[in-house]
Formats: sequence, C-alpha cells, structure tokens
Amino acid sequence: MLASASPRRLDLLAQIGIVPDAVTPADIDETPLKGEPPRDYARRMSSQKALAVPCAAGEAVLAADTIVTAGRRILGKPADADEAAVFLRLLSGRRHKVMTSVTLVHAGRSRHRLVETTVRFRPLTPAEIADYVAGGDWRGKAGGYGIQGPAAAFAPWIQGSFTAVVGLPLAETAALLAAVGIRGRA
Repeated sequence: MLASASPRRLDLLAQIGIVPDAVTPADIDETPLKGEPPRDYARRMSSQKALAVPCAAGEAVLAADTIVTAGRRILGKPADADEAAVFLRLLSGRRHKVMTSVTLVHAGRSRHRLVETTVRFRPLTPAEIADYVAGGDWRGKAGGYGIQGPAAAFAPWIQGSFTAVVGLPLAETAALLAAVGIRGRA
C-alpha cells in the first residue's frame, strides 16, 4: 500500500515495476515542530504517514516525504503563488538541499532511508520566476518547484538522487521493498 497522494510517487514506483494494491493518502499534521532540524522533520513525516495508514497482517505500507531546505529553513509546499515566488527567489543562484525520507512498515517493523541531494539553481530573473509561477507547476511541490518539469531549466547541477528530488529515491526504495520480499513486476 502506498500512503501518499502524490501522483509522482506512483509514477516512480511504476518505473521499477511496483504497482501498489492500494493508494491511501495519510491525513496527518505536517507542521514542523519548533526548532526541529530538517532531517528529523523529514523522517518524522514519512514515519507518521506510514503509521497513519492501517494495514492488515502481511501487508506493507510505503510512505515518503520530500522537503527542500535553504540553510535550516524548511520550504514546504507553497500555500499560494506569492509564497511560491518567495521560495524561488530564495533558491535563485544558490545551492539547496532536497531531503526525501522513505518509511516502509511491514510485519510490525519500520524501516527507514533518508536521501539527501544537493541542487544548484542558476540565477533566475524576475520574469522567469513570474512565468513559472503563472504556469502553476509549483502547486503541491516542496520548495515550490518540480525538477521533472519546466524547472529543470533552473538546475544545471545536482549531486545525489534525481528521483529523490522528484519525490521517491528509487534505488533505496527498491532495496527496502526487496528486504521484505517485494520486487517489481517485469
């Protein structure tokens, strides 16, 4: 079972031949705790999502959470176009971290992986930011951008997992699933 509302995660799982029996988004409070470090926040979110979805004996629940950080500041999903533009101005011309935490619950045990990727944005012009925000691709995306879409033109360099930036680190997820006997269909 996939505990996510993200269509990108479903698409990514399909790339490795995994088709969840069910998709049940977790309904949790995603507010960071006061002073909570970004890594701890990402881990807590994926764990809480996985544990919030009931599963029967023998079933597995997979959950993930992706955050973007500029320094220690966590950039979640923008509430509106203005906040998306603020995030893009903040990321313009600098490096930032994308952290994706994956949690797999199976047979009463939780397994976790946290994958960090560094992304560098080139300097963005006000017109580029305005055009991107007007296009709406920022909606529902941590940091206000999706690297798999038009924002790919903003990132000339990444160090780490591209699929983690999209929302699910496939190599690490496949290893977690294989550890409990779940393998993709050919």
